Amino acid sequence: MAGAYQALLNLTSPVAGAPPFRSRKHTFTTPYLLFSGNRSFGATRSNSLLPRELRSVTRTLVIRNSANPAQEFQGNDGPNQPHQEFASTFLASAKPFLNFVGSNFLPLALISGVTLGLINPSLGCLAHKYHVAKFSTCGIFLISGLTLRSEEVGAAVAAWPVGLYGLASILLLTPLFSKIILQIHLQPQEFVTGLALFCCMPTTLSSGVALTRLAGGNSALALAMTVLSSLLGILIVPFSISKLIAGGVGASLPADQLFRSLILTLLTPLIFGKVLRESFKGVADFCDSNRKLLSSVNAILLSLVPWIQVSRSRSLLLMVKLEVFLVAVVMGAVLHLTLLGFNALSIQILCGISGGNKSIFANKENSSALLLVASQKTLPVLVAVVDQLGGSFGESGLLVLPCVAAHLNQIIMDSFFVSFWNKKKQSLGDVKSA
Repeated sequence: MAGAYQALLNLTSPVAGAPPFRSRKHTFTTPYLLFSGNRSFGATRSNSLLPRELRSVTRTLVIRNSANPAQEFQGNDGPNQPHQEFASTFLASAKPFLNFVGSNFLPLALISGVTLGLINPSLGCLAHKYHVAKFSTCGIFLISGLTLRSEEVGAAVAAWPVGLYGLASILLLTPLFSKIILQIHLQPQEFVTGLALFCCMPTTLSSGVALTRLAGGNSALALAMTVLSSLLGILIVPFSISKLIAGGVGASLPADQLFRSLILTLLTPLIFGKVLRESFKGVADFCDSNRKLLSSVNAILLSLVPWIQVSRSRSLLLMVKLEVFLVAVVMGAVLHLTLLGFNALSIQILCGISGGNKSIFANKENSSALLLVASQKTLPVLVAVVDQLGGSFGESGLLVLPCVAAHLNQIIMDSFFVSFWNKKKQSLGDVKSA
């Protein structure tokens, strides 16, 4: 018996290079004590002959030096194995879907915001009550300041001719399309007038910058055009409305209120974010290493604006005939495509005038920033303008409603364009690396 005990001890000692034992069932009935390294485990001895028992032990018993006693008798095909296989299969099957969501995160976020506003507007109206849209705009410009590198500021200064044309396009050239829009006859006529007013607005306060950053464009140039066009627009927009739409009827803007609002929501968070970046190296390192995460946060913040606007306008939307509203939606989409085509053609003409492929307008980063920012129009400034008009151009809600659709159109369309450009650049990069 002592010899058998010693043989059993030898079997339970780890042998270098020996394959692990698998435990499929336990065949012992009488308590016995086994030792493995510095651990002891309860086992049993059967009534069969000892040599056969030892052979059974070598086939069936697994003893591990594990920190988890629950795993001592668990083999490679233990109870957790099916769960691990299921998780691997699920992740493999979900990978295409996750890749699609990652590549199209911004348009999906925008569509989700619009859908949520149509299904349940009460939450969006509550968000408007607490000025969530303003906080989201502040957040976008704060992130822009945190991620703004000093060399990008230099690139924006070097591209001043592009920025100068961008301001001219936003405030002087694209408003001229309002004359063409006014030739359209549609009932209610406020839909047409609203889109004409929309043409005279500055660029979007946040989406142009966010989309430019996602597209890998000159985000500092986009920031400069956004801030300057918004501030200059306070002076120029009333003049544009009076000359192009009102037919000599004076239209006023709340200049002081708008100026303070733009300073608080655009310049202040932008400067604060830049100061944080330059003051703390850890902040700069974190922002540079997590640009993709910050871009996703930007997309979520951007989707809050159309969510709130759709929630507020849902009751008016239900009052309008579907076919009339669809016509207004198509008009807004055509308007944005027209502005994109106009600015793209202008970029090509300016490239030809100023040096061809060596022109500063031919730089992909500059041209993408110019195309995106100069082709978009802002909705919040339009709402402020319509409030000040006091119904002189028609029902305020009907003036704003087609502009909400146009605002959503331009952001969703441009987000798909940006996704397409990024996929194209990635495929070109893969071809070059191959």
